[in-house]
Amino acid sequence: MRKHNIFRYLWLAICPIAILSSCTKFADSYYEDPNRPSKASGTQLIANAQMYLSSVSSSAYGVHYPQYLSLTTYTDNTRFIATNLNFSTWYIGPLMNLESVLQNEKELNANEGPVANQIAVAKILKAFFLWHVTDRWGDIPMSEAFKGIDLPNPKYDRQEDIYNALFILLDEANNSVVSANGNIKNDIIYKGNMAQWKKLGNSIHMLMALRLSKVNPEKGKAEFIKAMNAGIMTSNNDNLSYPHLAEAANENFWYNSFTVQKRNWYALSEVLVNHMLPYNDPRLSVYGDKNSSGSYAGLEFGKLVPNPDVDIPKISLFGSTIRKQDSPVHLITYPQLLFAQAEAAKLGWISGGDGQAKTFYEDAIKQSIAQWTGGTSNVATYLANADITYDANKAIEQIATQRWIHLFPYGYEGWAEWRRTGFPNLTVASDINGGQVPRREGYPTQEASNNKINYEAAVKAFPYGGTDGLNTRVWWDKP
Repeated sequence: MRKHNIFRYLWLAICPIAILSSCTKFADSYYEDPNRPSKASGTQLIANAQMYLSSVSSSAYGVHYPQYLSLTTYTDNTRFIATNLNFSTWYIGPLMNLESVLQNEKELNANEGPVANQIAVAKILKAFFLWHVTDRWGDIPMSEAFKGIDLPNPKYDRQEDIYNALFILLDEANNSVVSANGNIKNDIIYKGNMAQWKKLGNSIHMLMALRLSKVNPEKGKAEFIKAMNAGIMTSNNDNLSYPHLAEAANENFWYNSFTVQKRNWYALSEVLVNHMLPYNDPRLSVYGDKNSSGSYAGLEFGKLVPNPDVDIPKISLFGSTIRKQDSPVHLITYPQLLFAQAEAAKLGWISGGDGQAKTFYEDAIKQSIAQWTGGTSNVATYLANADITYDANKAIEQIATQRWIHLFPYGYEGWAEWRRTGFPNLTVASDINGGQVPRREGYPTQEASNNKINYEAAVKAFPYGGTDGLNTRVWWDKP
């Protein structure tokens, strides 16, 4: 598969292109060493960045914020004990790889695909990773990041400025793609297909624009329409899905947890099952396994199972069909775009009103069921449920709830959409985080000492006040 050659070049991820190009000058005088090419491999750096995509969804924390999964054992993560989490992995890993590509365009090898396309893909991935980071923490370093020892203490950029910069970055990527003979090498995700990369960039742009629905709807509408018109995903074949392999080095996170480590720790949450079981949601059989009684039962969120041997068989564990060794991880998907357009139609951002919103909503559910089950035979029956049938009076709640169901188990995205819309209704017990569902993650603890001035300025600048922790809102999460 696409990853097999990547591991031969992992050294590229820790050796910036600028260094590579200077290091090779002496060697080039005598011979061409295949392990130290005269032109750096931008596509290998891009591939290495792509390998972090799985971690965006497969997370021991993210699945719990939107209450997709409950823990049967060691319940700290469902009780939100950890308030400060580290964002350095994203900077020193995928973002540094991509920045090395972007800052050293002249050193890229055109034999691996048009340089313009290598740059475009790097910009799309950079936007995606920074979007992920800023939606978790709010204001983060961006404009002064990636300068290494020249600037070890970067300032924090305002989230609004980050969003605006990423809109521009995605515009640049969309406008620079070379279509003719434009495939790039070493592409794990789309096998170098630039038409799909272009759709992905515009789809990310459109979803980001919807985040502005409360904080700046005018800007959000303009960016949404621009991205939609530029060309977004048109089928589930365009989905951004990370492909795992049936081998230990590249296996699915959940397979490792359940099968390799023998940890039956993750069960479907009670709130998720309650939103699916009463309506015979065909996705439920994929999301979870039946319990020992042959039915589905969720586990109350944050509740410790008192007797694992007796109680775990009574609940539905995370679905075995989507935690195989080579099960893919879905990130940006076609149904997600349809839900976004349904909401945009209801908001009046795009034409068609409730009629168009209903069409998008129903198609989104159909395509979601197709993505997860491989078929659509149960769609009509599911849509006929009174609570599922499109209702103009509660359309936003219906769209948001169905999107939340579809996004499972991509917790960080499900959590972001819950924070923005407030649907579905999620609560926690009073002894969990003071009875509050988290609204952001706290900055890394070392920032308070290692980057004290900029850290304190960022905390002081929280748009709606608050302290550095789980209960302060990010910019677009307007009360």
